Amino acid sequence: MTPPTRLRALLAEPGFVVMPAVWDGLSAKLAFAAGFKTAFLSGSCVAAARLGGPDLDLISFAEMFDSFNMVRGAAPDALILADGDHGYGNAMNVQRTVRAYGRAGAAAILIEDKITPRALTAAGKPCLPREEMRMKMRAAVEAAKDSGILIMARTDSRPTQGIDEAVARIEMYVEEGADILFLDSPKDEDEIRRAVAAAAGRPSFAVLSPGAARETPTNARAEALGLKIGTYPTGLLSPAAAGLKAGLAALVAGKAQADSALPHAEFRTTMGYGDYDAVAQRFTLPG
Repeated sequence: MTPPTRLRALLAEPGFVVMPAVWDGLSAKLAFAAGFKTAFLSGSCVAAARLGGPDLDLISFAEMFDSFNMVRGAAPDALILADGDHGYGNAMNVQRTVRAYGRAGAAAILIEDKITPRALTAAGKPCLPREEMRMKMRAAVEAAKDSGILIMARTDSRPTQGIDEAVARIEMYVEEGADILFLDSPKDEDEIRRAVAAAAGRPSFAVLSPGAARETPTNARAEALGLKIGTYPTGLLSPAAAGLKAGLAALVAGKAQADSALPHAEFRTTMGYGDYDAVAQRFTLPG
């Protein structure tokens, strides 16, 4: 089965789906090895890894797509939801973006309604007019027919235009054929319930990393509220940053490695040295 078909089947099963947020080959490989069937290629994580900074519309399509190919190469059996951001332009850019990810093997792609480039501030996400976004979503759904890739439609309008407008946009996305719906930054559980109801039985997605100004229920509570998928953009990235800082602190202190470092044998196993040797032996000339 194709990745989109497999993801549709997974979403039809009972239970809440946790999607770790990944950004490169190692993070994807470890997530899949830990038993996660799906992963979210997060724009914020890719921005952190590539730019060493926040996700403020600076990452390009080419950089995200290159990161997707790294993730796909390291974990080819994982079902990847790619962050397509705003589609990198108008409706025609959206079609190019959706088709490229579909051909490359993504199971789903996120398309959102924010205006880019945003104003020169890290606060707020002004959004496209509703009917302009309708055309972008229509273009995305049309382009998805080539590969079957699922379209996840995201609205960022709740903080700037209110929950009524956000719910109206979710209803519009459903009308246009989006497969998965995403209300960004819900204020409380009531707003989550309204968004789930507006999705009309289609799966609803949520960002559940703590710390931001949004409702972040636990997995069990998210499922009770009707959400189907949750991702945690800081779930792997923050511990990874902490590990890097610990390693650097150890070097500054004159130590060879941090106390939290993997033992050498476990590190080599994690990196796949043994797997490489097992395959390479089939092509090694007798000596």
